[in-house]
Amino acid sequence: MKLFQCQNCGQPVYFENVACERCGARLGFRTEDMQMYALVQDAGSHWRPAAGPSEALRFCANAGHGACNWLVPAGSASDFCIACAPNRTIPDLSDELNLQHWRKLEASKRHLFYSLLRLGLPLNDEAAAPGTELAFELIGDTDPDTPVLTGHADGLITINLAEADDAEREARRTAMGEPYRTLLGHFRHEIGHYYWDRLVRDGGRLESCRAMFGDERRDYQQALADNYEKGPPDDWRERFVSSYASAHPWEDFAETWAHYLHIIDTLETAEAFGLRTRPNIPNGETLGHTVTFDPYDDVPFDKIITAWLPLTVAVNSLNRSMGQPDLYPFVLPPPTIGKLEYIHRLVHGATPAD
Repeated sequence: MKLFQCQNCGQPVYFENVACERCGARLGFRTEDMQMYALVQDAGSHWRPAAGPSEALRFCANAGHGACNWLVPAGSASDFCIACAPNRTIPDLSDELNLQHWRKLEASKRHLFYSLLRLGLPLNDEAAAPGTELAFELIGDTDPDTPVLTGHADGLITINLAEADDAEREARRTAMGEPYRTLLGHFRHEIGHYYWDRLVRDGGRLESCRAMFGDERRDYQQALADNYEKGPPDDWRERFVSSYASAHPWEDFAETWAHYLHIIDTLETAEAFGLRTRPNIPNGETLGHTVTFDPYDDVPFDKIITAWLPLTVAVNSLNRSMGQPDLYPFVLPPPTIGKLEYIHRLVHGATPAD
C-alpha cells in the first residue's frame, strides 16, 4: 500500500483516512490515478481536489454509512464506487452490530480492489460470461441449521459477516488449526477462484495451470471431505503454501494467489516507508535487503522473492518482541515459489495460453 500525503498541509495520510488529522481536510480516494486527495467543496456541493485534477467529484453512496471513502465522477451513472458497485447483498444496516461488521468487510474489500486496480486485472469487462460477473454477498447467519459459507461460485463471492467479529474469527482460526485468518485474506483467497475462472479456464491456460497446480477435474467435494477427515499429506510443507492448499488444485491456486497479493502489497508498504533490513550480526548480510522497486510492476519475480524473504524474518521478529504471533507464519519451499511465479506471470499476461 502506498503512503499518501495531504495536499492541503503536507501531513502523511493513509488509505483508510477520511480526514487529515492535522488540518481536518476531507479526504477521498480517486481510482483514476490511485491517489488520496484533500478536497474542497464547490458551490454546487461537489468535491474537488485541493491540488491536482479539477474534476467535480462526489463520494460513493456508502460514504453515508461511514463505510467508504472512495470518489466517483460527479456525472457517473452509478451511485457507488468501483469497489462497492458489485455488492449484490449486504446485511440489515439498521442493526448496529451488522453495520459495524459490514464496515470492516468493506474496508478489506477496498484494500483488495486497490491491488486489483494496481495490477490492471479485468473487472466485469466484456469477456465475462453473462451470470458470472463479479459480485459480493456480505451476509450473516439467519438459520443455525444452514450457516452462511464463505466461498465463490460463478463470480459470486460470499463472505460470512461473522468473520468480521474478531473473537469469532479467532475461534474459527484456532478450531481449524490455521496459522492465519483475516478478512483481507478471505477476500484475496476467494478472488483467486474468480480469476482462475477468468484467466485460466476462460483464458485458455488449463494445461499450463494443471502442470503447475494439478488437475482440477479431480472430485472437489470428495477432496475437501478427505482433507477434513484425514488431514493434509505428511509432506505438504514441502509442496504447498498452506495445509489447505493441499486439499485440491483449485484451493492450491487460490491460496497461492492470496499469498501473491499479500507479498506484493506488503512490499509496496515497505518501499513506501523506506524499510531496509541489515542485521547487526556476523553474516547478517544474508538477511539484508532494501525494497527499492514497485512490486506491482512487471519485474523479474526473483527480485520480489529476494526482497520478501528477509522482510518476513524482520517483521516476524518484531511481532515476537511484542508478544504477538508471526506476521507471516509461512514457509515458502521451492515448489511454492514456482507457483507464486506462475501467478506473477499470469497477472502480467506473461503466461501464454495453451
